[in-house]
Amino acid sequence: MASTAVNPADYQLQLDEKAERIQNIFADFETPELEVFASPAEHYRMRAEFRVWHEGEDLYYAMFNQATREKYRVDQFPAASRLINDLMPLIIDALKPVQALRHKLFQVDFLSTLSGEILVSLLYHRQLDEAWEAEAKALKQRLNDEGFNLNLIGRARKQKIVLDQEHVIEKLKVHDRVLTYKQVENSFTQPNGEVAQKMLEWAVDCTQESEGDLLELYCGNGNFSLALAQNFERVLATELAKPSVDSAQFNIAVNNIDNVQIIRMSAEDFTDAMEGKREFRRLKDQNVDLQSYNCNTIFVDPPRSGMDEGTCRMVQGYERIMYISCNPDTLKENLAILSETHNITRFALFDQFPYTHHMEAGVLLERK
Repeated sequence: MASTAVNPADYQLQLDEKAERIQNIFADFETPELEVFASPAEHYRMRAEFRVWHEGEDLYYAMFNQATREKYRVDQFPAASRLINDLMPLIIDALKPVQALRHKLFQVDFLSTLSGEILVSLLYHRQLDEAWEAEAKALKQRLNDEGFNLNLIGRARKQKIVLDQEHVIEKLKVHDRVLTYKQVENSFTQPNGEVAQKMLEWAVDCTQESEGDLLELYCGNGNFSLALAQNFERVLATELAKPSVDSAQFNIAVNNIDNVQIIRMSAEDFTDAMEGKREFRRLKDQNVDLQSYNCNTIFVDPPRSGMDEGTCRMVQGYERIMYISCNPDTLKENLAILSETHNITRFALFDQFPYTHHMEAGVLLERK
């Protein structure tokens, strides 16, 4: 099926099939009733990337069928946010007649928000010059005059021109609170804004009436850390990617949250630090005393590869484990270890990626 084929009439059926499939994957475990969190049936993706095809004077967005690799033209993309769809034709129509903007352009990336901000990146197979920058500034100004809240980036090999910032500011509603997040171009953000809000609310609900502190591994831009901080005395969070750490520090400040500490470390290094195997100067430099934390709960949101065995064994040391997974297969492998010591007490499916085979899962585990 072409990835532009979004049929809202089919949405509930595909969601029911996912719910059945994820329950089958975890049939070997004792799980509570599955909590299913639906997506909007269309206009749910906050990000989109399109190749740009040149045919004579014409210029259009293109995508490729994953099965056949066949190219097809894309004028609108119903999976993407309304903001992206509104901007798509205006961008392409503005590029067509301007040689400085269209020459050797091969891709356009969109990063939009629920808050109304959008960032567009234009990618080129040539170096960008003053003529490009002048035309790009004029384009940005024209679109903002039409009511968009737009920033523009030009990219080429070893070159990046930013007009005027390389991030958007997102606002996510979590129950009765609104949290502000800086989301940087080319850094990880949750692709489905509406489902991201439901994931945050679920995590907050799971940790109501918690005691002590929270440890979080793979915290990204602090997406979950900030929402969960209200339920704990302190939050200690780790992340390896520097742009995400920088965004997390911004997000902590802009939301006036004073009980979250972010450390730039890998989960593996942090495991060694917690177990006293190695000392890390960065912990001393940030005045982080691991022994002062009373972490009864740990939150993990690992990459698709899941957690290595050493990290799983370390995670077993906590009374409660909350695990968000973008890959049910590696979650299943990790649960084979974690279920030795813990019971699954909450089990959720988040439909981040409608009409695809991808599933996002959440589990809460509590010590037996």
